[in-house]
Amino acid sequence: MRIIGGRLKGHRLAAVPGHGTRPTADRVREALFSRLQSRYGFDGASVLDLFSGTGALAIEALSRGCARAVCVERTQGAAEILRRNVAAMGLEHRACVVRDDCHRALLRLARAGRRFRGAFVDPPYRQGLARRILEEGALAELLLPGAWVSVEAARADSLPESEGGLVKVREDWYGDTKLALYERVDERREETE
Repeated sequence: MRIIGGRLKGHRLAAVPGHGTRPTADRVREALFSRLQSRYGFDGASVLDLFSGTGALAIEALSRGCARAVCVERTQGAAEILRRNVAAMGLEHRACVVRDDCHRALLRLARAGRRFRGAFVDPPYRQGLARRILEEGALAELLLPGAWVSVEAARADSLPESEGGLVKVREDWYGDTKLALYERVDERREETE
């Protein structure tokens, strides 16, 4: 695995041993980041990376101009690799690694008043986790109006068209992988229009 764009382009990332973590393929990451860069940009943004694994998505975003990233990973082994990758790229001051369940981490971040301009949701496939994160609504509360959420799931996984202030604006497929892009709408503005 390597960083595919930005100032860290070409740097290699350590992978989590075994089959418990599924890294996002380079071609899928390339398509995702091209889309996000052209539609939203990264300069100065703060992003949230749920089910972070090796941290490839957050590190890619930081490489392309994001100011800060919060990476949430539940498993000890993956969190250790994630911390190593962050340190190897010299990003310790810009990336925070949270070893916790995503649901608890979202609640803690909300209590701390954190807000993000973008979020990555890349859970294990075929367990309904992506849909559950969207439906619970805690993620949407952490997002600024106009923020984006990239959801990676299995092609067969069902994802909502809209949920709790998030509206799906695009969906693409790459083999068995589905990439869905959501935007956070300002519900107060919508009500007055």
